[in-house]
Amino acid sequence: VDVAERGHSIRKALDAATRTVAGARWREDEALVETVVHLTEWPTVILGDFEPEYLALPEEVLVTVMRDHQKYFAVEGADGKLAPHFLAVLNTQVDDEGRAIIRHGNARVLRARFKDARFFWDFDQKTPLAARVESLKAVTFQKELGSYHWKTEANLAVAKALAASVKGAGVAFDEAALLKAVELAKTDLTTELVKEFTELQGVIGGLYAEAQGLGSTVAKAIYAQYTPASTDDAIPETVEGQLLGLADRIQTITAMFGIGAAPTGSKDPFALRRAANGIVKILAESGLPLTLGEVVGAAAPNGANRELVAAFLVERLNFYLKDVRGFAYDVVSAVLAAGADDVRDAIARAEALTAVRGGEDFAAISAAFKRIKNILRQAEEKKFALGSATDVKLSAAAQLLYDASSDLAPKVAKLREGRAYGEALVLIATLRPVVDAFFDKVMVLDPDAALRGAHLGLIDEVLHGFSGIADFSEIVTG
Repeated sequence: VDVAERGHSIRKALDAATRTVAGARWREDEALVETVVHLTEWPTVILGDFEPEYLALPEEVLVTVMRDHQKYFAVEGADGKLAPHFLAVLNTQVDDEGRAIIRHGNARVLRARFKDARFFWDFDQKTPLAARVESLKAVTFQKELGSYHWKTEANLAVAKALAASVKGAGVAFDEAALLKAVELAKTDLTTELVKEFTELQGVIGGLYAEAQGLGSTVAKAIYAQYTPASTDDAIPETVEGQLLGLADRIQTITAMFGIGAAPTGSKDPFALRRAANGIVKILAESGLPLTLGEVVGAAAPNGANRELVAAFLVERLNFYLKDVRGFAYDVVSAVLAAGADDVRDAIARAEALTAVRGGEDFAAISAAFKRIKNILRQAEEKKFALGSATDVKLSAAAQLLYDASSDLAPKVAKLREGRAYGEALVLIATLRPVVDAFFDKVMVLDPDAALRGAHLGLIDEVLHGFSGIADFSEIVTG
């Protein structure tokens, strides 16, 4: 009855069954283990075989047939390559005779599936991917937008814009291969193999591109176009694959926003949040010199829905930083308030802020910045004017803050420019004594308008001069 015990029992049975084949091991698949745990009450594992000739088919096809369609575990040899065996988890206890009958029946079903896959593979090769582009006009992408042929043309325009930005930043990649991959990326939707195994779209396109001699760069980009499918997945390994993934996703998001199909609440029928998560993850974990603004601009050059899409991506960046990278919510709020366009830069600032936020001086500075923000808000409500600290003679405490901040500001700016955020934050924390003294001894909202304006101008300069890394007022202290 216990789920954990059943899972442990299945794993032990899989190990025991696999040991009967020299040097073999079952291919680890946590999700499939979880599935069979909940499909069975009294699990038994049997080892079956299939003809080695089917190993000529790509592993992706064989494993998908076994895993997704039959709930079988794949078996691999010591070299990590697929072996001609499978493991099935039964929901009953059987004797040896029963095992033989069930093994034979399962192998027969699997053989039929493999035979179909081989037929579809051979049949599909008669029509190369390039000859399938025109057929995409008959495959609907979205009824209000158009076909996958329209989608491909739109993706090409976005990919060219992204490629220009990346090329302008000096990143080397094969632009011709990228555009060929974008052109052919959706053609596998017209193949018989994808119609039979829809979960392999993209993967089949990549395998067919390789088999048809289109080159590994094109093939890898097509193969990985839908990765990452989740926040746990790896991003495409090539620049071409990353750009294809970005172009496809941002074009979809922008187009859907354009027809009013943005996600609302828990409803996201077109999986636009997942697409945006993919964009953020690719930008976070690749070396692409692209900002969120450049990605959005490539798909919405005329500004249509640009602000809405940009805000949507920032919301997904917030999710990525908190739920995927594990940063505290106030750190994320502080960092994004200071700028959310450069994803990798936001991560670097969050890491630096996390490292120093526990320090006593930094906590005090954060509290002081919150106080500054509140005072400036009150001043704005009362329509008090901001003046310059050089317009009047300041008190000693105010002068100390002015001198210290004037001295530190260019140093912090230089460190920020070099992305040495940790050093910059340590330097900012050294302001604590003069900030504390200022608030202890100075009446900021002085009755004298000139003095009040000078004080407000001074704290406004401090706030903006040192908030480029993060809005410290967002940090929760105490």
